[in-house]
Amino acid sequence: MRIDDPVLLAEMTAAFAQYERALMADDIPAMDALFHDASTTNRYGVGEVLYGIDEIRAFRAGRGGSPPRRLGRVAITVYGDAFATADAEFFRDNSDRRGRQTQAWVKFADGWKVVSAHVSLEGTSS
Repeated sequence: MRIDDPVLLAEMTAAFAQYERALMADDIPAMDALFHDASTTNRYGVGEVLYGIDEIRAFRAGRGGSPPRRLGRVAITVYGDAFATADAEFFRDNSDRRGRQTQAWVKFADGWKVVSAHVSLEGTSS
């Protein structure tokens, strides 16, 4: 299995950056386009557990946007030709507490999509 094919890694890095821009702009249609439209797509957040794209969409619609943040270290790895992980540290504005975000991405016919995501803050149990 090839790891980090340069072309696929560039595609995946661009998709991750696109998601981060959409998140910070609260661009719900753009975020939805980057998550796989399926009941099998899940997201665990700091205070929520969401199973399926419908729960994820409902959460986003009622959230009012993500708290502003800056990224720390980001590690993206592509395995083969259709699976990748993106792990990122982030820091919310006015806080030194580190957050962590892990995403599993799959390359479908219409591009890279998040199929699973987990967001947490260091030192919390929720």
